[in-house]
Amino acid sequence: MKRPVIVICVVLIACCGFAACNYFAHADAAVNKSFEAPKEDTKPAIATPSEFKQSLEVIPLTVSQMEQSILNAGLVDIKAVDSTIVVDLKYSTPDNFLCMDVYGDFDKCYLQPDVAQKLKLAQQYLKTEFPYYNLVVYDAARPRSVQRIMWDTVEIPYAHRGKFLSSPGGGSLHNFGAAVDISIIDDSGFELDMGTPYDYFGELAYPQAESRMLMQGKLTHRQLFNREILRSAMQKAGFGGIGTEWWHFNSCSRETAYQKYKIIE
Repeated sequence: MKRPVIVICVVLIACCGFAACNYFAHADAAVNKSFEAPKEDTKPAIATPSEFKQSLEVIPLTVSQMEQSILNAGLVDIKAVDSTIVVDLKYSTPDNFLCMDVYGDFDKCYLQPDVAQKLKLAQQYLKTEFPYYNLVVYDAARPRSVQRIMWDTVEIPYAHRGKFLSSPGGGSLHNFGAAVDISIIDDSGFELDMGTPYDYFGELAYPQAESRMLMQGKLTHRQLFNREILRSAMQKAGFGGIGTEWWHFNSCSRETAYQKYKIIE
């Protein structure tokens, strides 16, 4: 009786082995089929040049009314002229003497084309001597409508207001895109110590009072040296400073601005 049982067991084992081999053979075929290269007629179609161009089109960004008026006046974005110049418009934040944002969404540095080229040259002069420094712009082109807001808001007696702001009637060189408020920033993002913050109202900010402030111990040699670095680069590029603000530089006189440019309303 033992021999038939053994024969039956052998037959069963053989059948199971054949079934297992058949299963794994089909599994391997399925896996190999999934990795087969696509046939020629299944290759993706190559886009035509016109289709490729359309795929790159994006929805244009909305330009604010303020920026549009500046563009209409023919001014240029300094970042398009020299992308290494840092822009930090103070009047687009509450970090200014008005403690209010008067620019809204506008936060770019626009200048007359020739003035922008001068600023690019100033950046080159600066980086030739100090490769780890960059110019940082606090304000540039400013519409006269903003000038009126500033003139009417600043808490300075009317008789002394002209020391720090130009009357909107005559217009500031900022209103032409022919002046910049500027300082220096290092590669780590730290602004050089100029002795006072930007928009400081007082003698400590007066270039014309620097010698006296130094003698009185109110300014240090290092602070004056930093100011001189800024002045040197700007003056070499053709800008001129004023006696009451170390940060302000004009590209030309107001008379020349009226002859060459149009005021930005």
